[in-house]
Amino acid sequence: MRVEKARACVLRVGGTNCDLEVKVALEELGLQTDILHMNQLKRTRLSDYHMLVFPGGFSYGDYVRAGAIWGREMITKFRRDLETFVDEERLVMGICNGFQVLVEAGLLPGNGVSGVPTATLANNSSAKYECRWIRMRVEGKKTPFAKTMKVGGVVRIPIGHGEGRFLLPSEDALKELIKEGQVVFRYALPDGKPAEGAYPCNPNGAVYDIAGICNKKGNVMGMMPHPERAFFGWQTPVWRAEPPEHGDGRKIFEGAVEYLKRY
Repeated sequence: MRVEKARACVLRVGGTNCDLEVKVALEELGLQTDILHMNQLKRTRLSDYHMLVFPGGFSYGDYVRAGAIWGREMITKFRRDLETFVDEERLVMGICNGFQVLVEAGLLPGNGVSGVPTATLANNSSAKYECRWIRMRVEGKKTPFAKTMKVGGVVRIPIGHGEGRFLLPSEDALKELIKEGQVVFRYALPDGKPAEGAYPCNPNGAVYDIAGICNKKGNVMGMMPHPERAFFGWQTPVWRAEPPEHGDGRKIFEGAVEYLKRY
């Protein structure tokens, strides 16, 4: 079913490489989607869109640290527009490198566009690039991206990153994140229980097994795993057998599209 009025914008810069996959996923669900380079965004009103996606890849070569340059560029050039976009409770999604961008820009885990990081996505504890399918436990439904999913349920989605270890500055900051219901996804064991840091189920050493979080309003969500790589059944690891109709990543996009039907 086509979402008649809502539109999504998938941003890209030098180094992004998952923009087309996200566009295909959203359009498969009926959402009109444009891919825009940051230079094109200067000539386009952000207010024309209802969902903004920062896809995965290696923006600007991940120099300085992953997502840092792109995050600073967004704050420098589009801070006011981005603040309005978030305040109007339009959706913002960051996937892998996009999650790193949202953290660097201060959109996560905070509740605004501060431009000051209050968390980090550090180098994996393994000190190497991790690329595999993992399990995620659905921890909360505060964000529309998780609305079609069951709390405590487990989804299988692939990862591909070298800097995905989510860290906070203090134990109090973690307690606040949990209290506010901002933890959306946690890395899980095969039985669905939290990984408790066990490698490789927790592939990067993230505190509290955090794989994805949202802001306090729930309309900004970032995650390290790639749902666009688990959208179609033929993308899943069971391709040798009878593949499922859909992959688990589809559920995340379905929640967003269902929310956007309000427009």
